[in-house]
Amino acid sequence: MSPLVQVFSAIAAVLVWVVAWYFGTAQEVSSIWWRSDTFAHGLLVLPISGWLAWRNRDRLAGLSVQPALIMALPILAAGFGWLLGELASVASVTHAALAFVLVFSLIGVLGFRLARPLAFPILFLLFGVPIGEFLLPVMMDYTAEFTVAAVRLSGVPVYQEGLHFVIPNGRWSVVEACSGVRYLIASLMVGTLYAYLSYRSLSRRLLFVAAAIIVPIIANWLRAYMIVMLGYLSDNRIATGVDHLLYGWLFFGIVIILMFWIGGRWREDLDPVEASRPLSMAGSEPRAGFVRVLPLALAIVLAPLALRYVEHFELLHPETASPIPPLVVAAPWTETSAPSASFKPSFMGYREDSLRHYTDGTHVVSVYIASYANQQPGHELVQSQNALLLPNDSHWNRLNEAQGPDSGAGRWLATRMSGESVKALVWSGYWINGRLVTSDYLAKGLLVLGRLQGHPDTSVYGAVWASAEDDVKAGAALQAFHQANGRALLDQITAVARPLQQ
Repeated sequence: MSPLVQVFSAIAAVLVWVVAWYFGTAQEVSSIWWRSDTFAHGLLVLPISGWLAWRNRDRLAGLSVQPALIMALPILAAGFGWLLGELASVASVTHAALAFVLVFSLIGVLGFRLARPLAFPILFLLFGVPIGEFLLPVMMDYTAEFTVAAVRLSGVPVYQEGLHFVIPNGRWSVVEACSGVRYLIASLMVGTLYAYLSYRSLSRRLLFVAAAIIVPIIANWLRAYMIVMLGYLSDNRIATGVDHLLYGWLFFGIVIILMFWIGGRWREDLDPVEASRPLSMAGSEPRAGFVRVLPLALAIVLAPLALRYVEHFELLHPETASPIPPLVVAAPWTETSAPSASFKPSFMGYREDSLRHYTDGTHVVSVYIASYANQQPGHELVQSQNALLLPNDSHWNRLNEAQGPDSGAGRWLATRMSGESVKALVWSGYWINGRLVTSDYLAKGLLVLGRLQGHPDTSVYGAVWASAEDDVKAGAALQAFHQANGRALLDQITAVARPLQQ
């Protein structure tokens, strides 16, 4: 086997071995590439990485495959991260951990001397991780704030409520497509590749990558402002339909092309590479090579084997969901029909859920409870599709969040919301292992800790809210309900969780 074939055979073997043991996660990642416009660039990552490795083949002269067994440690660490992500059902963690397992495995099998000239092609694989949607709320908020401020500076009066704002001749909302996350992710990958191919000095490369991050963010803000002003000046005859997206993409494309054109003015040719030395044949014996990479191969498979053990233990102790009992409320509170301003948290994948409404003759309060057990992908309590209010909700707008009252087992999260003609105040939280928590990260951590300790995978989401003409009346309704039935509500949530824990 020629040395060059040996190197690329080792790369292919690592890829096959890692994908075989983490096949479920690899399948999830590839399916996201196929169906998501935001992460469709992932389909190009492997071919580009392979082309970059082949492009650098002359830089491998005189080098040989010499496995670095010390890389078993970062492989184990990445595998443990993947295991935690699987136990917590956090797809972004498992996807990122898989990429790092692959990167560390390639470095470990090839050895540091071979990995050095192939560093960029190997690290470029990290762009295949479909991550970045966590930036949506933040970037949507900044886009809305910039757009409103710029429109006001242009002399146009604006009334704003969160992501929604009204100008004299129209109503606008910043939705997920307006966040600029797609622009940012695409620009970062292409900009990093351009910087690597166009510059030699690290400072210029880092400067261009920084520009590839900053420019699309500012360009998206300007794009949103331009769309609103075009709609305003044309009395909504343009920039409000399909041309809304066309104008946005056209403007963004022009900005990015200008960025690359300006960056090309400081282009540096790459240093010539000596190709006179042949690749070394050292270590080409297949059996000896297998023995040397055996510790690395075992480090790769340890996390999947641990997950199978945990899942096998849980199958021996199956949990079944129980119907959610009605809330026993104190007089004068009684169950009633749904109020006219209907609302329901956007949760899915639950085993059981319940939405009931109660009145004391003056106030109306709604209670929602969803129970989860033996969580699997698509059926997790904490996931991106589960939220009190999704960013693209067209009927309700989130105004702010603050710490709510003490339930006796933790504080609720208090959220103020606004509808078309009504306000709402919501108290919500996750019930996990006898604790009420409001942080998604803390909730995930408690779920992982419970599974590692062998506790049943159970959890409950609870929310109680009141709608009224203003915040004061909504708050008074919740306070009255809490004083009369706060303990009963906590008992009901506990009762929903307890049968799952036995």
